[in-house]
Amino acid sequence: MKVTRATSPFLPLCQRLFPSRLAGLAGLSLTLLKATALELAILAGHLLLYPSGITPERRTAPALPSPDAARLPTEAKPPVVLLHGFIDNRSVFVLLRRNLAQHGRQHVESLNYSPLTCDIRTAAELLGRHIEEICERTGHDRVDIVGHSLGGLIARYYVQCLGGDLHVRTLVTLGTPHSGTRVAPLMNAHPIVRQMRPGSEVIEELRQPAPGCRTHFVSFWSDLDHLMDPLETACVDHPDLLAQNVRVSGVGHLALPVHPAVAAGIRQALDMEEPGVDSGTQTDGLTVA
Repeated sequence: MKVTRATSPFLPLCQRLFPSRLAGLAGLSLTLLKATALELAILAGHLLLYPSGITPERRTAPALPSPDAARLPTEAKPPVVLLHGFIDNRSVFVLLRRNLAQHGRQHVESLNYSPLTCDIRTAAELLGRHIEEICERTGHDRVDIVGHSLGGLIARYYVQCLGGDLHVRTLVTLGTPHSGTRVAPLMNAHPIVRQMRPGSEVIEELRQPAPGCRTHFVSFWSDLDHLMDPLETACVDHPDLLAQNVRVSGVGHLALPVHPAVAAGIRQALDMEEPGVDSGTQTDGLTVA
């Protein structure tokens, strides 16, 4: 997949950080100011929407098909499952869900996992049960997943370690710490945060060989993502995985599931019939500033 060509090199370290970490306003670029303002606006809007996403989504999909019913044709677009990040809920995907529906995705479901979730492995097992139920209910053999932050890590664990590649065609991750992130060390009291650290047992399990994995990975990572340390941890780097990394310039962590340019890139990733990418990784760029 080629979203667009990368148009700028990596930003220097001072531009990766938020204003509170900078010595003064003189070092702030216009791009960083715009991205910071956008993050604050999205945070405010998301706080307003958060209560609406606490309860599980009401399922409006077709009823369970009869045993004699034919499977859907292979050209039909598979369901899309949206999985939120840490201390969040499905309300983060309000705009993305609408965008996907407007562009022909007839079956989109947002899943919630409990804010008390303390283990990525357990969450991945629960995700697997949801995916199997969705496949059975809709008549599709496979689904696509879009995971934001921790949601992408849960989905990857399911695909790579629990045989989920049988049911997941494409996994799109947005700002997911695939190699672990060192940000916010004071949050280590939470066990799931410790699992997102470099060198954790979960991260090491994801480094293990995964021969024959059938899922296509597309990871969107931002050069202004203040929750990824290092920034490149949001890239999929595994020799056995069919993966593509798309660098996003000009937006922060919260904007990844919201920005319309990123949504267009997600749609393009999901609409690929055959990835046609050799084992390994490819890198594209998406400038939204």
